Amino acid sequence: MNRRILIAGAAVFLLPCRAQAQAPTTLSAHEALNGARAGTLLLIDIRPPAEWRDTGLAQGALALDAETPAFEVRLAGLRLDHPAKRIALIDRSGALAASVRTKLAGRGFRDIVAVRGGMLGPGGWLAEKLPVTAYP
Repeated sequence: MNRRILIAGAAVFLLPCRAQAQAPTTLSAHEALNGARAGTLLLIDIRPPAEWRDTGLAQGALALDAETPAFEVRLAGLRLDHPAKRIALIDRSGALAASVRTKLAGRGFRDIVAVRGGMLGPGGWLAEKLPVTAYP
């Protein structure tokens, strides 16, 4: 009898994890732009400042370098300030954003996605000729 309760309890515990695993982990550059414009998404450029200066920022993106020591703290603050918005991370090619998203998900961050192609990769922001904002 105890074994059945344990198995049933484990199944109930695992169900939400399965649903989260099926949630999309990436967005296209166009989807990110549309979400930022609609106000349903926070677009965060996680590249270093030198790259922001070289290409500009994706229009509507907040600049938050993933390599700074306070990155996760600042991201958590943005999550608290905008609890209903999804967060999309954009980088140079999409690889760092995907890696950071996975790391953050392991630390309890939810509803974070990576922008496929980043700023410079195939299908990315600049390849799609989407608007940018100059970085000072």
